[in-house]
Parts: sequence; C-alpha cells; structure tokens
Amino acid sequence: MRGYRPLVVSLLFSSVILIAQSLIAQNQVAQNKESKTSSDKGKLPSPSTASQSTAADASARLPVKRVVLYKNGVGYFEHTARVHGTQDLNIDFTTSQLNDVLKSLTAVDLGEGRISSVRYNSIAPLDERLKSLRLPFGEQLTQEEYLKALRGARVEVHSGSATAAGRLLSVEKIHRQHGSNKDEFEDVLTFSIVTDAGEMRNFDLGPGTSVRIAERELTDEVGRYLSLIGSSRARDVRRMSFTALGSGDRDIFVSYISEVPVWKSTYRIIFPEKPNEKPLLQGWAIVDNTIGEDWKDVELSLVAGAPQSFIQDISQPFYARRPVVPLPESVMLTPQSHEATVEGGVVPGVPGSIPGGIGGGSAGGVLGGKIADKKAGPSGYTFQSVIQYAPMARAEPLSEVMAKQEVEAEGKSIGDFFEYKIKQRITIGRNQSALVPILQARVEAERVTLWNRDSLPLRALWLKNTSGEMLDSGTFNIMESGAFAGEGMLDAIHPDERRLLSYAADAAVHVKYTDESSDKPYSRVRMARGVMMLTREERKTSKYTVRNADTESRQVVVEYPAEKGWHLAASTPKPEETTESYHRFRVPVEAGKTAELTVESVHPDLTSYQLTNLNDDEVKFLVQQQRVTPAMQQAFDRILKQKEKIDDISTQIQQRKTESDEIDKDQARVRENMKALKGSSEEKALIQRYVGQLDSQESRLATLRKEMADLTAQQNAAHAELERIVMEVNVDESF
Repeated sequence: MRGYRPLVVSLLFSSVILIAQSLIAQNQVAQNKESKTSSDKGKLPSPSTASQSTAADASARLPVKRVVLYKNGVGYFEHTARVHGTQDLNIDFTTSQLNDVLKSLTAVDLGEGRISSVRYNSIAPLDERLKSLRLPFGEQLTQEEYLKALRGARVEVHSGSATAAGRLLSVEKIHRQHGSNKDEFEDVLTFSIVTDAGEMRNFDLGPGTSVRIAERELTDEVGRYLSLIGSSRARDVRRMSFTALGSGDRDIFVSYISEVPVWKSTYRIIFPEKPNEKPLLQGWAIVDNTIGEDWKDVELSLVAGAPQSFIQDISQPFYARRPVVPLPESVMLTPQSHEATVEGGVVPGVPGSIPGGIGGGSAGGVLGGKIADKKAGPSGYTFQSVIQYAPMARAEPLSEVMAKQEVEAEGKSIGDFFEYKIKQRITIGRNQSALVPILQARVEAERVTLWNRDSLPLRALWLKNTSGEMLDSGTFNIMESGAFAGEGMLDAIHPDERRLLSYAADAAVHVKYTDESSDKPYSRVRMARGVMMLTREERKTSKYTVRNADTESRQVVVEYPAEKGWHLAASTPKPEETTESYHRFRVPVEAGKTAELTVESVHPDLTSYQLTNLNDDEVKFLVQQQRVTPAMQQAFDRILKQKEKIDDISTQIQQRKTESDEIDKDQARVRENMKALKGSSEEKALIQRYVGQLDSQESRLATLRKEMADLTAQQNAAHAELERIVMEVNVDESF
C-alpha cells in the first residue's frame, strides 16, 4: 500500500499538467479566433498601418502596476507610465467600475508638467437615448405598438394576392370566432389603411401579410431604433483619457479604487510520514481580474480586512425631472397665496490570458515563470513549480518535496488589517483568474476526535498557528498518508492562536451520556444592612462514557455547554480550554477500550428578603433545613419580638378605630331619628334623651382619639426600634 501512494500523487500531478496544457491550448485557439474575427471585420489594414496603430495604442496605454485587494470587494489600483512632452494616456474601465473611479481618482504628474484634463465617454441610459427618436418606441416593442406608432405614415401592404398602398389609419385587436367552431375564439390584430383614392382597406396581421414603410425618413428612424437596441449589448468599455501637459521625460501616477470580486483563501494541511515532523500548512489565494485592463507584471497585495466603502451612481448622466405646467385656461388673474420658504432650492443636479495559470493562457507560471522553466530560482514557489519539482516516480514524501519550496508572499500587519504581499510580480489577463501562493510554514497540529451533543464524532485538528502570520478565513483540506483525508472551513486565526478544525467523521468513537439535576439546601445566609440574602445551588451532573473501537488510541475532545450563570464544580476536571459556548475536556481512550468523564456544574440561586418583613414561616423553613446558627437565632428572636410588639400596638389601634366607627354610625342614626321627630308630641322627651346619648358618645370619641394618637406614637417608635435592630444585625454564615 505504501508503494501505491507515490503512484497516486504522480498520476495526480500528471493530470494537473495535462489540464494546464489543455487550457493553455484552448485559450491560444480562442485568442487566434478572436484576432482573426477582428481582422476580418471591414477592410483589412496593411501590415505597416496595423503595426503603426498597435504601437500608437500601446504608447497611449497607462498600465496598472500595483493592485491591493480587500475583503469587502474593493481593490486599490496604481497606474504609472513614462511620458515625453505633452501626451494623452488611456485606461479602459467597465461601467460598474466607473462610479468608484470617479469618487476616488488621483492623477499626478511627478515631473514639471501637470494633468490638464481627464475625459471619459459618457453613455446615457437607453430609455433616455430612445427619447431622441421621432417614433415613440420603447425598449420592449410589440407588433401592435410598432404599427400604432406608424399611424398616418404611408405604407405598402401585401397580403396573399391582395396589394394596397396608402396611409395607416388604425390598429386594433378584435376577438373573433375561430373557424367553424362556435365555441372557439381567438385574438386577431387588424389594421386599416386609406388609399390615395380615399378607399379604406382592412387587413389581418398574420404570417402572410407584410407591411413596408414607404417614407425614407421613417425607415431611417426604425434603423436608428434598432441600432440603439443593438448597442445596449455591445462590449461594456468606458475609456478614460488623461492629458499630461508639459515638456521633457517624466512619470505619470494614477490611483483609484474599484469594485472587484472578493479574493478567497484556501489552505492545504499536509501531514508528514515521519512521526516527529510538524505538518506543513500551505495557503493559496484565489484572485479574479474582472476589470477592463490586463494585469501585466503587477505588484499584488492581498489584505485581510474590509475598510468602509460604498457605491454611488455618479457616472451616469443625471436628469432633473421638471414639473409640467399646463397652459392657462384664461388670461384673467385670480388672487393667490404663496408659501413661505423653508429650505433653499434644489440644484439639479475583458478578454485576456493568465500565462500558465489554471484558467489558461500562454505558457508561463501564475507568477511569471514557465512550467518547464528551470531558471525560476529557489524562491519561484508557484503551482507550476510544484509540478516541476515533483517527479512522476517520487522517492521523497510529498510533504518533504513541498517543504523545500519557498512561498512568494510576505505577511505583515497594516493597522487593523493583515497584508499578504506577493514578492514576485504577477500577470493576470482581464476576465481571468489565478491561484496565488501566500503562505507555507510548519505548524503545530494534534489529531483529535471532537464530540458534542449536536453532532456525530468528528475527526479534527487542534491546530496552533505557529506560522507567524495571520490565517485568513477560508477552506482547507487535509492530505494524510499521501491521500485526501477530508476538508472543512476555518475562521481567521491569529498568530499563536489555537483552533479546532474538523474535517471528517470518526466512526470508531461512540459516546453515551446521562444527566442528573438536583436542588441543594441554602449554602450561605448573610444578613447585613437590613437585608437577608439566601444562596442555594442548583447542580447538574453529566456522565460521559466514551468507547474507542479502533486499533489506535484516540484523544477525544468532549464539548460541554458553557451556560450563562453556571460554573464548573470543584470536583470536575479542569477543561483543556473554554470558549464562549463550550468547555472542552480531553478524554484519552486507548484502542478497543472505554473511558469515562463526569462533569458537574453549579448554578447559584440568590434570594433576598427585607428583614423587616421576616415572619415565622421563613424562620421555620431555615430551621427545617438546619440552616440556623445561634447568632442567627438570636437575631431572629429580637426581630420577631419587636414585630410582635408592633403587631400588638396595631391590634389596639384597630380595636379603637372599630369602636369609633361604630359610634359614628350610631350618631348618624340618632340624628336621623331626631329629624323624624320634629313637630311630634314625643319630640321634647325623646330629643332630651338623644342629646344625652350624643353627649356621652362624644366624650367616648374624645377618649378614643387620644388613645389612638398615643398608640400611633408608640407604633412609630416601635417601627423605628425595629429599623435600628435590623440595621445592627450583621451575620454571614456558610454551610
């Protein structure tokens, strides 16, 4: 089986070479076809004229020299060129680029001259360009709309054997019976013309009917309309021209930002066949050139960061919508009012190639080297270099062969971002993509099995980023024993940070678990500043049984949920690491054996009471739980005794209030009786009796009011004493 691995990898690289050669050949054929098609259009220029035109166009180009790509879909571009005297330079953009370019463009003459003007071809929206036509044609035009727009025009009609000439009068759609079937109807488009003799002729617009415009001007308008519709599908190129005004030789610098595809990261983790060696981490960046210019020998930087940027459509002409004011119906003026001013007025405001790249192109490496070029040097680590240095019959392990190559990128921090600066200049044609190496280093990685309750056991790596550079987020795959072992996703990993990366299922590990929960008695009672705080613990115990059915031992990482408000009990083993969501415990399991893990977590439940509200039931509950100490009992006795005194005074006050209320009710009854006796024979005798009764009750009311006032004062003093007692209590007992 070990002899099979070199053959597999050799076949893999052979396939890659064949694919690369095939793509190169296909791209070359496509380029030949394109050049032939271009040369066949119109009159063929003479060789001397063509070469002069090509040279003139090349001298007017302002080539891109530096590209910085960011993770928010924005790229920063620098163009430089050497000029002599006054000269015009051009850069081609797409319409989607132009908005970003216009709001970020910087153009500087680095010599004694200056940039006198910057121009670009403006393209009005199609609906605005159609408004310039005499015929009211829209972007989507039907036969009915076409004929209606021609009403009044002179036309010639041929329908079968019938022929007529005249002016188009009307166009309408009618609902007509179809054939002899009375229940079947169809919509038919009909039109009428008026001949020179004044005769109206009617025709159905069908397959056998033709209509020809007999007016040259209208025929030209239809041609213009079709040309405008066809131009909307033309190649999207917006050429920007810079006029460098000056004398002598000097450099021109232009920079801007542009919307570009987000560059992607992808990694390879290759495990060595020697047991004591560290795995090899290899990083690649997928870069796409979709702008209007080729990248030829450019300095490329890839930034793992997203500076703030936005889109504003400022490249399209902007038309202000003016109000439509109808003509006056009368010249008579009527009184009118005018609103006050609130605010100020509103002012109306590419085909190419990747030399040797995976996407095709002429022979050459992604970074400029050729597949068969042995002069690339020891630092020419490209995708093609790997193919070149990996012989078909490999004597060395793959990880050792690749480790000898030096990656052509330098990583460094720039503010809050991280930059991968490609050391060697690269070439990527427009509308082409490339795979660019950005990282190669030995890293620390441990094979483990990851398990939690939401997933099956997974093969994973506990990877520590010892590369010294930041790992941008992206995909990764694992090469183990010379073969593919799995793949996954990784988030951004900072230098010296450790991260778990899962890449495959582990069918040899089985985990069984049970859960128990319980409420414990109060573990702490604290009384201070008039408040009693009771602490009890809710405990959960999880038991895990891990079985390893493989012939090799396993390091199993069990993820236990880290819940808010819960902490691990002292009896629980210390986790290997803790994240925002999990505690991770390492469980070593030998081959064919079983291991156990017990995790106990605690949730403290805090309840508080005002000591002034203490009652016998709460004290009895604490006594039942055996959570009352002598100091606590003494404090409880003082508080409850004082509360009993307050309750006794409150009872006396309530009794006197009740008696007072009864007297008030009786006096009201007596007064009503006295009113009823007025004018009767018994009035004198009963009134004398009632007056005596009222006098006696008034004396009792005066006594009750005095007693209630005295008791209220005693009650207030008792409350004040209770407050003093509870504030003096300071007890802290743990159980």
